Amino acid sequence: MAFTRATGKHRRPRRSVRTGANIAGVTTVASGVVAGIAGPALAAEEPAPEQTGLQQAIVIDEGLADQIQAQAQSQETAAAEAKAKARAETIARQEAARKAEAAAKKAKAEREAKERAAREAERKRLNAFVAPISGSYVSTAYKASSGLWSSGSHTGIDFHAASGTSVHAVGSGEVVEAGWGGSYGNNIVIKMKDGTYTQYGHLSSINVSVGQTVTPGQQIGLSGATGNVTGPHLHFEARTSPDYGSDIDPVAYLRSHGISL
Repeated sequence: MAFTRATGKHRRPRRSVRTGANIAGVTTVASGVVAGIAGPALAAEEPAPEQTGLQQAIVIDEGLADQIQAQAQSQETAAAEAKAKARAETIARQEAARKAEAAAKKAKAEREAKERAAREAERKRLNAFVAPISGSYVSTAYKASSGLWSSGSHTGIDFHAASGTSVHAVGSGEVVEAGWGGSYGNNIVIKMKDGTYTQYGHLSSINVSVGQTVTPGQQIGLSGATGNVTGPHLHFEARTSPDYGSDIDPVAYLRSHGISL
C-alpha cells in the first residue's frame, strides 16, 4: 500500500515520508529478492539423485573399481600360475638332471663293469693254456727209447697230425727262435710268461718271427715232416731253458696248466 500526502506548491515532502517510502521500496525490492531466492528453494521439491548426476558418477566409479579389482585379481592369478609353472619347470629340469646323472652313473658303472670283465677275461685268456694241436693225441710218449734219437730217448712228445695241420702256441710268450733247428727241422721256441720254454718241431711252415709276442691258441705254423722224422707229426717239448737238454715232462707240464691229455 502506498502512502501519499498532499503538499503545498512549494513545500517539500517530509524527509521521513520519503525515507519511509524508500524503505518501503527497499523492503519491497528486498522482499522480492528474498522471495526470488528463498521462495523457490522452499517451495520446490528436493531433486531426485539421478537428476543431479551424482548417482551415475557413483555407479560408474563402482563399476570401474570392480573392473580394476577384477583385473588385479586376474593379474594376481596369472602371476601365481606363472610362478607355479616356473617352479614346476624348475622341478622338472632338476628331476631330468637327476635322472640323467643317475643314468650316466649307471652307464659308467656298467661300462666299468664290462671293462673289468673284459680285462679279467683277457687276463684269464692270456694265462690260459691250450693243446698245441686241437683234437689230437700223443702218438709217442716222453722218454720213449729208440735209436732214432741221438740221446737214446725221446726228449718230448709227438702229437699225431697230418702235414699242414694248424699248430698253436700253448700259452702267452715271446718267440726266441724261429727257423731251421737241425734234426728238429723247422722249429719254433717260445719263452713263456712263467719263464719256461716250449718247442714245436718238424713244421712245414712258420708263421712267426723272433721277438714276436704270441697268445694262447694263436697259430704259429703248420705241422709237417721236416728234419729227422719218419712221417708228419708235431714234436712238442717243455724246457727250463731254450737249449736242447733242458727238457721236462711235457705231459705233466701241460696238465699242470689245465690241459688234459
